[in-house]
Amino acid sequence: MSERRAPGPGLDARGITVVRDHTTLLTDVSFHAPAGALTALLGPNGAGKSTLLRAVAGVERPDAGEVRFEGYDLAELGRRARARRVALVEQDSSTDLAVTVRETARLGRTPHESWLGGDDPDAVEIVDEALRLSGAHAFADRTVPSLSGGERQRAFLARALAQDPRLLLLDEPTNHLDVAAALEVLTLLERLSASGMTVVAALHDLSLAAAFADHVVVVQHGRVVAEGPTRTTLAPELVREVYGVRAVWLDNPLTGRPLLAVAPAEESEVATRTVGAARGQATG
Repeated sequence: MSERRAPGPGLDARGITVVRDHTTLLTDVSFHAPAGALTALLGPNGAGKSTLLRAVAGVERPDAGEVRFEGYDLAELGRRARARRVALVEQDSSTDLAVTVRETARLGRTPHESWLGGDDPDAVEIVDEALRLSGAHAFADRTVPSLSGGERQRAFLARALAQDPRLLLLDEPTNHLDVAAALEVLTLLERLSASGMTVVAALHDLSLAAAFADHVVVVQHGRVVAEGPTRTTLAPELVREVYGVRAVWLDNPLTGRPLLAVAPAEESEVATRTVGAARGQATG
């Protein structure tokens, strides 16, 4: 299939709509993820973040809209051509097959091989580097089913890195990780984006997004409600509206990075929201 390309950096999603089982999960979603930047995809549970990442990656075909990356319409690319540009690390990825972490990472080289396999002379070096960067080298010879949740997360990150993508999509990449490991992964994503890779990561932790992301896209009820540079976009008013908590920007005294401090809403506001939700359920 020919690869029609129009000039343009970064990722552009336009009018993405996804309907499943007569339920609309995403409605006319449009956003831009700048080239060579770490973009955090934010929103409450059930906002549509995972569905949006799968639609962007081509794992789930949207009912309307298009996704362009570096000028290419990703839907028009063949599967192998798309996999040479885009990698997705899904939340809670796993396998029941007794394959080792190294073998799992090696699968990331499949799009770069010939149709008959082989012709990938740099595979060993690239896989070794992917295992090192992801922190999975220490257990590279263990089987995936024997790993903890955090170790599996690193194993599938290694597979994605072995694809050598230009666009890396991650669904809750810090899921199952302890604090130190989560910071290591986000520092890696920050370095990858600084090297020129476009990175989009769905995150549930606002403090991590505030500290590491260059750009944010905020989703609520299957729609984009805000996007832009992290500090100006995550205004306290927006955080209160979307998450129902108070927020204030500070500077982290340990790192100097931006810090978004959050606290529960005032008791009167919590009561108002609870009554409003109860009324909505009664009339729904």
